[in-house]
Amino acid sequence: MKFQGNMVALVTPMHPNGAIDFEALERLVEWHLEEGTDGLVVLGTTGESPTINDAERVQVIDRVIKSVRERTPVIVGTGTNATTTTIAYTKAALEAGADACLLVTPYYNKPTQEGLFQHYCAVAKAVPIPQILYNVPGRTGCDLLPETAARIAEAAPNVVALKDATGKLERLAEYKALGCKLLLLSGDDSSEMEFMLGGGHGVISVTANVAPKLMTALCRAAMKGQRKEAEAINAKLIKLHTDLFVEPNPIPVKWILAEMGMIQSGIRLPLTALSESYHARLREALAESQA
Repeated sequence: MKFQGNMVALVTPMHPNGAIDFEALERLVEWHLEEGTDGLVVLGTTGESPTINDAERVQVIDRVIKSVRERTPVIVGTGTNATTTTIAYTKAALEAGADACLLVTPYYNKPTQEGLFQHYCAVAKAVPIPQILYNVPGRTGCDLLPETAARIAEAAPNVVALKDATGKLERLAEYKALGCKLLLLSGDDSSEMEFMLGGGHGVISVTANVAPKLMTALCRAAMKGQRKEAEAINAKLIKLHTDLFVEPNPIPVKWILAEMGMIQSGIRLPLTALSESYHARLREALAESQA
């Protein structure tokens, strides 16, 4: 199964009281399939994974997989800051029928590069499912260096891709110089176009929650090296790429989706509803993407 192109970092819809809205989740899945999204990433940062309990994790994974019916890859976020817990979550995702797992670097602990290597190798050895490394140091306080990623790829054949959310385009050249065998996915909407034009294989995107068809078109053009076409599409998305992060993700993207009538307004503490001062700004960004 290919893990390339436009893959959405899917929100977890919630009722105003914070309970998961499974009907809205199924509607979102169907919408993304109709719009041509290349893959669904559930229970990642955008899916509010830190506040989803274990019973809810099982339900979310089950609903998404049953709704997708093998029409597109389903990737489940299973990374934690404890290797044993990560292994348990990854095994559960495999047993539920997930196509791959997304493993964020262990946060808060601040492991060394050797610790990261051993962590990822332990998970890969324990669970025979395709695995995607996820480096987002702005959130985790931990940076998976290119040489460590390349080393993991050599040692663990079922580690197949890397989501790089550093926003540092020079990392792409570093991965390539090391002969890194992984599929390279952008995790930063603002720089994803250049990342793909430079040889990246796709994106795991927040913007794709709001504009999936445009994001798929952008990925197609950029991955083919069609700069002019990619820039024309990206011009419609630039405001979304930036304004979806005026407050911590997924606060803005859930607000826009509620504004679009796709989901209700629910979000879980410690995250709160989008500040009213940003409402007009986000409406403008949405309108520009739809122009």
